[in-house]
Amino acid sequence: MPQSSDSKAKYTDKQKRKAEHIEEGYKEKGVSDAKAEQIAWATVNKQSGGGEKSGSGTHKPEKEKQQARHDSAQRAAETRKEKEKPNSLEAQTKVSLLEKARQKNIAGRSNMNKQELILALRQAS
Repeated sequence: MPQSSDSKAKYTDKQKRKAEHIEEGYKEKGVSDAKAEQIAWATVNKQSGGGEKSGSGTHKPEKEKQQARHDSAQRAAETRKEKEKPNSLEAQTKVSLLEKARQKNIAGRSNMNKQELILALRQAS
C-alpha cells in the first residue's frame, strides 16, 4: 500500500532520494507506479531501519543496517547477472546463429544480419 506524503516526513532527504531512485528503476522495468513505490520504500526501510528522523532508525544497530545494505546489494547483483543468459540468442555471435540456422535449415540465412537471424530462429522454434 503506497504511503501518504505525511508518513514520509520522518524520512531524511537522502532516504527520500534513494526511494525515488529505486522507484524509477522499477518503473523503467514496467512495474506499476503503486508497486514500484511500495518496493522502493520497503527497500529503504530494510536498509536503514525506517524513518531516521523519527528515531526508529536509531534502534537498529549500525552493524545490522550495514548487513541489510550488503544483502540488498547482493540480491541486486544476482538480478543483473540473470538479465542476460549466455544461451539467449542476443548473447550469441552471428557465426553461432548462422550455425543454428543451418541446423534448422532456414532458407536465406546467409543474407541475414544478426537481428534477422534471431527473428528467424525464434519463428522456427
